Amino acid sequence: MTESKKEWYVVNTYAGHEYRVKENLQRRVDTMGISDYLFRILVAEEPEIEYKNGKKIEKMHNLFPGYLFVEMIMTDEAWYIVRNTPGVTGFIGSSGGGAKPFPVSPEEIDAILRRIGMSDRKVSVNFGVGDRVKILTGPFSGIEGTIDAMNDDAQTATVLCILFGRETPTEIAYNDLEKVEL
Repeated sequence: MTESKKEWYVVNTYAGHEYRVKENLQRRVDTMGISDYLFRILVAEEPEIEYKNGKKIEKMHNLFPGYLFVEMIMTDEAWYIVRNTPGVTGFIGSSGGGAKPFPVSPEEIDAILRRIGMSDRKVSVNFGVGDRVKILTGPFSGIEGTIDAMNDDAQTATVLCILFGRETPTEIAYNDLEKVEL
């Protein structure tokens, strides 16, 4: 075993075949006995609401078409099995020529897992309802507001910001907020 740490990797697939590849990979994990090296296989999706003929329809929207996230210990055997699974075109972060890929950074995978509601890590914060905060990233970067509500499960806060002269509630991830000391 060359590496003994569980890390997330991005696997490239044919677009639209993510679930088929996930099933193929899961079948290989079960039949080839590599469950000690391959753990979670994830198609990053979030719910999307559409309205058709006045009816509300909730569909799943693939955030990264053509890609799977695989939590694994990068051994020669596991690497070989994944990249030779039908529908897999390769790993992202591999320079080719037999070089193993680089894992996804913990910060990036945490952001993705949080976005789809699968985050393991809880962020500790020094602010609460009624506190003044500054938004650090995204389209509202630099804007200050007051926390109206907090959702510890989703790790998000509803921040009341003044946008276009109106107080507007905006949902922001805890990681993207900083308490403003008055």
